[in-house]
Amino acid sequence: MSDVLYVSSSEDLQRAVALLARSSFIVLDTEFMRESTYYPILCLVQAATPDGCVIIDPLALKDLQPLWDLLDDRGRVKVLHAARQDLEVMSQAPRSSVAGIALPEGGKIPGPIFDTQLAAAFLGYPAQIGYGNLVAERLGHTLAKGHARTDWTRRPLSDEQLSYAADDVRYLVPLYVDLAAALTSAGRLEWEMEEASKLEDPALFRTEPQEAWRRLKGLERLKPAQRLAAKLLAAWRETKAMKHDRPRGWILPDDGLRELAERMPSSAAQLEELRLVPAGVLRKNADELLEVIAQAQRDAQHEPSYELPGRPDPDQVARVTKLMSFVRSQAEQMKIAPELLATRRDVEQLVFSGRAQAISTGWRRVAIGEQLLELALERR
Repeated sequence: MSDVLYVSSSEDLQRAVALLARSSFIVLDTEFMRESTYYPILCLVQAATPDGCVIIDPLALKDLQPLWDLLDDRGRVKVLHAARQDLEVMSQAPRSSVAGIALPEGGKIPGPIFDTQLAAAFLGYPAQIGYGNLVAERLGHTLAKGHARTDWTRRPLSDEQLSYAADDVRYLVPLYVDLAAALTSAGRLEWEMEEASKLEDPALFRTEPQEAWRRLKGLERLKPAQRLAAKLLAAWRETKAMKHDRPRGWILPDDGLRELAERMPSSAAQLEELRLVPAGVLRKNADELLEVIAQAQRDAQHEPSYELPGRPDPDQVARVTKLMSFVRSQAEQMKIAPELLATRRDVEQLVFSGRAQAISTGWRRVAIGEQLLELALERR
């Protein structure tokens, strides 16, 4: 590990930032844990440039502000593989400790972003290709395995763990150079950067309690009062999970939330009849749960009825099939992952409602959107 700077002091962090600042791009990865928390615990930040590799230990540092200042500088491209999860972790990481308590900062997304998984999809690789497979395909190197399930909160870290962590960025440097050159040659570098820029929206990584119900499935089949109860319970659960920094499933599991919404209990005795709500949850929160259900009962008249969509007619089904066949054909000709061009949902939206938001702007409009619109309007 002599070629890697392990950063566990403010002095080392200043050295690391100075090293990284010399480059026009920085490759990044994180190691984190979130099994017992709502917010992910940032355990390591790995970063590299052509000048070197650093492993920053947030658990040993009280203040990461020099790192965040560097990453906030939009004059450098930030390179990640399958960036969304790492960006979420970094956006919610504490920027410093105040009175010994580290609170999530939130809302800070380093950019501009280059996502090597996304870049590979623009070159015809599977949309979800893993980092190891892509390194093997493009660089001919096989990465070591064995520490994917490491508890990254434990210290000290072994040389093998640090080497594994370093490899996640060590090969990302030549991979970025290779993929950026290939995209430039194919005329798709701007496409990738446009698509990756969507990852800079902080709303992607933040769940507002009042919107937490959108994670739930099948609410459209519930009665208005039941559906409102599910929404209010989801908001209650999200608020409590955030406040106590515990996984939402520990506060109230999904199947328990569903049972509460469907049964609409109005007393402690009825709560005790529930099978899917853990006894510990009822013991701690019975009064609050009953109040949420009561509120749903009171306000149910304001919850609109939900009409299940009718089945598409045979002509619509045939048009969706035709358009999806065209998408796959174009993707094969262009050597691009088909789901990048248009998803089945995009096509169904176009056919069933005449709306085509995802494919009517930006690079997709040029690549396939206008052709899809013309085909959708053709009379069979």
